[in-house]
Amino acid sequence: MISKHSLSDTHISLAHGNGGRLMRELIDQLFASHLKNDLLDTQTDAALIPLDLKDGVVVITTDGFTVEPLEFPGGDIGSLAVHGTVNDLAVSGATPLYLTLNAFIEEGLEIALLDRIVQSMAKTCRECGVKIVAGDTKVLRRGQGGGIYFSTTGIGQRSPSLCMGITQIKSGDAILLSGTAGDHGTAVMLAREQFGLSGSLKSDAASVIPITQVLLEIPGLRFMRDPTRGGIATIAHEIAQATQNSVRFYEDKIPVNEQVRTVAEMLGYDPLYMACEGRVLAVIDPASAELAVTNLHKAGYLDAVIIGRIETGYAHALIETVLGGERILQELEEDPLPRIC
Repeated sequence: MISKHSLSDTHISLAHGNGGRLMRELIDQLFASHLKNDLLDTQTDAALIPLDLKDGVVVITTDGFTVEPLEFPGGDIGSLAVHGTVNDLAVSGATPLYLTLNAFIEEGLEIALLDRIVQSMAKTCRECGVKIVAGDTKVLRRGQGGGIYFSTTGIGQRSPSLCMGITQIKSGDAILLSGTAGDHGTAVMLAREQFGLSGSLKSDAASVIPITQVLLEIPGLRFMRDPTRGGIATIAHEIAQATQNSVRFYEDKIPVNEQVRTVAEMLGYDPLYMACEGRVLAVIDPASAELAVTNLHKAGYLDAVIIGRIETGYAHALIETVLGGERILQELEEDPLPRIC
């Protein structure tokens, strides 16, 4: 789709961040043009948003996005920023409603690329049912940024009767994963072509709202989280430390795309530590676990499966191997794949 913005410049300059005419044109003719809605007013310093607190408690999240490359198979930094923020609200049991956006743009960025990214962001907002209601732009000197960074804040509402969180997890609970592990991290890495590797794998970046809506109907839902940086292994450690129980994964149950598995084996990575951007890891009462899987399959999430359980014992994460042995999943120390989300 060709944009209809009327900016005469082809690349971002420092003047686009000086508060003057060029900055106003950038905001009005590019950002506001694509992101326009009944609550976005670029002439004010704060947005007025309607919230009926009788419908639930307010849930707020904030996030930042620095992915490289800015466009990758299955998404871009614009759609990723919306999905990432919406997903954090959704796995908290909230209905996402509003976002704010801060854009940190590097001098020299091609305006046509920025236009595509903002169009993608606007399309993703419509698909997720959210509105960007306020924002800000800053321009960084050439060489001081990665093209563009986004910072977002998300606002949603959650039922006050919902009893869900990491403190609700009990020994014996089942661990569910809604789809394959490590797709996003691997797809972004392949897009960089750093190791002479390429492939057709697409990021799993997507809204998890349909997944959480299914899971919120399941009795005995204890906890949900989207496994982004650090993957499902990092969430396992968070659960173990918070509950002082063991988290056991079953290696033969964890769904992994064959391209992800191949790349991980070639480069010495572990898919359990690689980022997802459209998956949910949930902890559920074992009596309801199979119902949750069945309902997700009916909703089209055919890779959803029980991948482990919570056990009384030491506060650590481990995996039961295909051969019947066990190995401890160490906490992630270094970031093997920086700037993936």
